[in-house]
Amino acid sequence: MLALLLARQGIPVVLLEAHADFDRDFRGDTIHPATMQVLDEIGLADGALELSHRKIRQAVLPTEPPVVIDFGRLPTRFPFITLMPQARLLEFLTAEAARFPSFRLVMNAPVRELVRESGCLCGVRYQAPDGWRELRADLVVAADGRFSRLRHLAGVRPIETSPPMDVLWFRLPRGPSDPEGAIGRFGRGHILILLDRGVVWQIGYLIPKGSYAALHAAGLVVLRNAVAQLVPWLADRTDQLTDWKQVALLSVASDRLPRWYQPGLLFIGDAAHVMSPVGGNGINYAVQDAVAAANVLSGPLKAGRLRLRDLAAVQRRRDWPTRLTQVAVTQIQNQVLAPALRSESRAFDVLRVILRVPLVRELPPRLLAFGVRPEHVRLTRARTAADSQSGGER
Repeated sequence: MLALLLARQGIPVVLLEAHADFDRDFRGDTIHPATMQVLDEIGLADGALELSHRKIRQAVLPTEPPVVIDFGRLPTRFPFITLMPQARLLEFLTAEAARFPSFRLVMNAPVRELVRESGCLCGVRYQAPDGWRELRADLVVAADGRFSRLRHLAGVRPIETSPPMDVLWFRLPRGPSDPEGAIGRFGRGHILILLDRGVVWQIGYLIPKGSYAALHAAGLVVLRNAVAQLVPWLADRTDQLTDWKQVALLSVASDRLPRWYQPGLLFIGDAAHVMSPVGGNGINYAVQDAVAAANVLSGPLKAGRLRLRDLAAVQRRRDWPTRLTQVAVTQIQNQVLAPALRSESRAFDVLRVILRVPLVRELPPRLLAFGVRPEHVRLTRARTAADSQSGGER
């Protein structure tokens, strides 16, 4: 997203992708209304929605009676959570960026070293299939996720929290008579999250932190039985879980860098702040970081006068929304999810009572949809090569 926004300004940008393609299993793919609004502001929302996706218009919380979080009343063109394979979205964004002559994408190019001169970062060395390459730049942006190699290379350490859970991700077939949307179930120390992906359910099974080894040793039958107990209408499909290779373990983490920047280097997204999967905030806060960075840095980059205080301005804008969200999610994890995993049956009672208050009931969908301090694109678009040939803009 940042590469696209900078390329739209005519700023030369090279996007280094460590892998040969964008396909990863079970990577974040919930696109919230705030991100859809960003795409709309640059004329790409309708094109994105032409890609294969599902719309989640409500989420059902596992309370008794169930509490429904309804996105349908949100003040936006996009009153839903969009579920879309992240690989397809990335292909879409890079294809759009490629329309601008100032953009270049290099696949299969993992960064191995940072290049410094006079105490300032001035580029990177990456390992291409045919050998080492060095790339010089006024600014290096580390957007390499929760296992950021650039964090390690830059010698920075995050402030960590300790989420009390991990998540197992797997898929089961979805039947034509099944309910729609996002569904939560809990009971006897188990929590299950179901995401409607059309022909399949993407299922998250929450387990206490560090308990995966014991579950694995007990065998898949324990997992199958837990699914059948929590969601009886899935019982006839659990036998399709036949191998642990069908199950992906996500070790839930949450952290943030005290300082997101060094001379010539900026961290954004999970490289700056790893977000818990609770609420699906990771991809959306990464996009908000990208928009803020483009808004703040485009002018200095164009003028060739990028200063350290410009990088600091990006963190100042995005740091406190990130912290507030992480604090809120930590409270949900510690006060609601952790007790439920300990089989404390009243874990959701307070949440259910709070969400009965009319004004308060409107807050969860708004916070999930827009986060804290949503960003808006404040930049005009440069001409593409196609514009020059046709004499106009698309």
